[in-house]
Amino acid sequence: MAEEVLTSGFTIAWPWLLLLAPVPWLLRLLIPASTSSDLQALRVPWFSFVASGQGGWMRKPLLALVATLVWLLLVIAASRPQWVGEIESLPVTGRDLLLAVDISGSMDTQDMILNNSAVNRLNVVKKVAGEFIQRRHGDRVGLILFGSRAYLQTPLTFDTETTATLLDESEIGLAGRETAIGDAIGLAVKRLRDDAAADRVLVLLTDGANTSGEVQPLQASGFAARDGLTVYTVGVGADEMMVQDFFGSRVVNPSADLDEDTLRAIAEQTGGRYFRARDARSLEKIYEILDELEPVESYVEIISPGDELFYWPLSAAYILALMAALVSIRPVNFSVLRT
Repeated sequence: MAEEVLTSGFTIAWPWLLLLAPVPWLLRLLIPASTSSDLQALRVPWFSFVASGQGGWMRKPLLALVATLVWLLLVIAASRPQWVGEIESLPVTGRDLLLAVDISGSMDTQDMILNNSAVNRLNVVKKVAGEFIQRRHGDRVGLILFGSRAYLQTPLTFDTETTATLLDESEIGLAGRETAIGDAIGLAVKRLRDDAAADRVLVLLTDGANTSGEVQPLQASGFAARDGLTVYTVGVGADEMMVQDFFGSRVVNPSADLDEDTLRAIAEQTGGRYFRARDARSLEKIYEILDELEPVESYVEIISPGDELFYWPLSAAYILALMAALVSIRPVNFSVLRT
């Protein structure tokens, strides 16, 4: 991601509000003071004593100073002081990319090798797809998890790190043990239908066939093609796996349930491609190809992160006003107030 530092520092979002600072003094000058004794509806014998500041050590000049400071602090807080960080140039593609990951029960099959250890299919997907997501700077990336039903785990966002983290925290069976491929595509179509992005892409990764859901895969891919959504499908699973049973060791095909014909038809119908990932390295290669097919950088958007600072003067004004009020109403020796 290209970055360019332009400027940073303290600023005020609404500086015109600072013009309110002299308002109390202007009102004091423009509005004449009342001189009529008829306006006194209630006689308080010791009012003049308290008003003169003799009820405590808060004298009139000091009280006026505190009131002035409180008002100025309130005006400063209302003007929204901010600390603006370094202005950055963020590459933006105008592309929205959804990643649909199968977390059904079959993804727990341990026919993959990662770091010289046998692991299940989902762990390999988490590592490779997570790295792919973090490379998509400038794209808005979202995450769909599907099993018996499809769920939007992460809405479209530029925060690729959070999306990758939520993928890493996904668990097998969280969305059910079966596979709803059609529902996953349908959910992607629904989320992207009203989107204004120039390019809309779905990368669907599964290890089986459609065994659940309300929508058939080819019907959903028809909706995707109509709305201009490109679907890349990835079939995951090894072709051979050694298993132990009562009669000894034997070789089985753990991907026998993978419906490659349907996945290939989905990709062709929507203008995408079908890929076959038999191990971790082939899955990494697929995502490298996807990086080439859907390059990330296009145009540049300027962003300027900033922190609001209004709560500092607002807190100071509150504390000063509270202290002044507490001092002004401190206990008074009423014996000196008798008339």
